[in-house]
Amino acid sequence: MLKKEQLYEGKAKKVYRTDNPDLYWIEYKDDATAFNGLKKGTIANKGELNNLISAYFFRLLAENGIESHFVEEKSEREMVVKSLQIIPVEVVVRNIAAGSLAKRLGLEEGTVMSRTVVENYYKSDELGDPLINSDHIRALNLATPEQMADIRAIALKVNEILRAHLAERELDLIDFKLEFGLHNGQLLLGDEISPDTCRFWDKNTKEKLDKDRFRRDLGNVEEAYKEVYRRLTGR
Repeated sequence: MLKKEQLYEGKAKKVYRTDNPDLYWIEYKDDATAFNGLKKGTIANKGELNNLISAYFFRLLAENGIESHFVEEKSEREMVVKSLQIIPVEVVVRNIAAGSLAKRLGLEEGTVMSRTVVENYYKSDELGDPLINSDHIRALNLATPEQMADIRAIALKVNEILRAHLAERELDLIDFKLEFGLHNGQLLLGDEISPDTCRFWDKNTKEKLDKDRFRRDLGNVEEAYKEVYRRLTGR
């Protein structure tokens, strides 16, 4: 497979064409952003760690019947994925109150929710990815009700699989963001699953092992990402 010209560069990844029109070549970057791009910086080795962690999770989910755009790793910071027509709805699954949910609802961070909360956000950098509901999604023709029902079911299944897997590694899955798209008409999980898109806390100490360390200037960001990878792989 040949890596060809760059198609797009986002906040966390570069996307390249390949000699197969159904496949893209993704390169993960060390660049870090927060608060809709208002805060910018660099996290050493973030690209490699997010690529490897995402590949790990995509393989785990595939073993449990959840299909994604992931095809294969090409290097420590590169992977090949299936091309997707992205559905512009970001899905956030929350198990424990943190971040914007804690602020919005006046909850103490760390409050365990009595049930899992699933939220939808309009994927728009220009608008700051606003929170939306099913009526907004239908009015804007972002996705069909059937697609959103499937997306919700997949998101909850992903939550179930990841929570159990991480608990065995002494990690709490606080919340996480998913993106979906269509590949030749098939709904697939896309984007990444990493400390950039998830909140991971140490189950015992509640130490944050995710991008919140960058958002909140807590320090030791690279070490936190490495710790997640170590607990997943033993390496």
